[in-house]
Amino acid sequence: METMDNRNYFKDKVAIVTGASSGIGLATARLLAGYQAKVVLAARSEDKLEAICNELSALSQVIFVKTDVSVESDCRNLIEQTVKRFGRIDILINNAGISMRAMFRDLDLNVIRRLMDVNFWGTVYCTKYALPFLLESKGSVVGVISTAGYKGLPGRTGYSASKFAINGFLDTLRSEHLYDGLHVMIYAPGFTESNIRKTALLADGSQQGETPREEGKMMSSRRVAEIMLNHIRKRSRRATLTFTGKLLLVLTRLFPTITDHMEYWYMAREPDSPFKRRREIMKERKKRS
Repeated sequence: METMDNRNYFKDKVAIVTGASSGIGLATARLLAGYQAKVVLAARSEDKLEAICNELSALSQVIFVKTDVSVESDCRNLIEQTVKRFGRIDILINNAGISMRAMFRDLDLNVIRRLMDVNFWGTVYCTKYALPFLLESKGSVVGVISTAGYKGLPGRTGYSASKFAINGFLDTLRSEHLYDGLHVMIYAPGFTESNIRKTALLADGSQQGETPREEGKMMSSRRVAEIMLNHIRKRSRRATLTFTGKLLLVLTRLFPTITDHMEYWYMAREPDSPFKRRREIMKERKKRS
C-alpha cells in the first residue's frame, strides 16, 4: 500500500538528491525514479553520476549536475540547472556528507573544517538557493543527520558537531516558515550499510579506507531510503531509525551520565578504536586494584 501511495505522491515531482553517487543518496534516487519523480542527481563524481543517470533514465526524467556541496557556487548552479530543466523544485534531500574517526586531542583542525564545509555548509548553501522555489511549491527540505546529531559520539567530534548544526539550522528554518506551507524534516538513520565509514577522515585528514564495522548487519541503504520517502510523503517533522538510535535518545534524557559511559565503551569496541589504548590502560589498572 505504501509503495502505491508513494508512487502517486512522488510522480512528476522534482526532487534533488545530494550525495547521489552512492549509499543512501543513490538508493533514494533509484526509488524516486521508480516512482516516476523527476530526479536531479548531485555529487562530485561526474563519471558515477553519468552512469547512474543512464541507468535511471529508463524509468523517469533524470539529470545530473556535478556538485561539490562545500562550494557555494556549485550549490547555486545545482539549483539553477534544476529550475532551468524542470521549472520548479518540490523536494530537496540534503544527504551529502562525510564522517571522521579520531580523538579530538589528536585531530588536525582542518578535518573539522572539512566536515563542517560538506555536512553543514553544504546543507545551508543548497537550502538557501532552493528555498524560494520550495516555498512556491510548498515543498519539502530534508536534512539527513544521525543520532550523532542528538548525542555526541566519542571519536566523532567534527561529525557530531556538523550534524548538531544541521539539526539546529533546519529546526529554526521550520519555525521561520511555520505558516508558509514549507515541510522541513530532520532524518536520523542509525548505522547504515554504506561507504561513509570507508571514506571517513582520520586524525591527519587521510581516508580510513576500511570500515571498522560489520556492514552486512546494518540497515541497508535501500531500506533507509524507503523509510525516508514514506516520511516525506507523510510530511513528518522528524524520524529517528533503529532501536539502538531510539534507545540512545531515551537513555540520554533519563540517565545522561550512565549513557555517557555506555556510549564510550560501545564505541571503544570498534576494531582499532581511537580509545583502544585508553581502554587497555583502564583494564590494567583494574587488575592491579
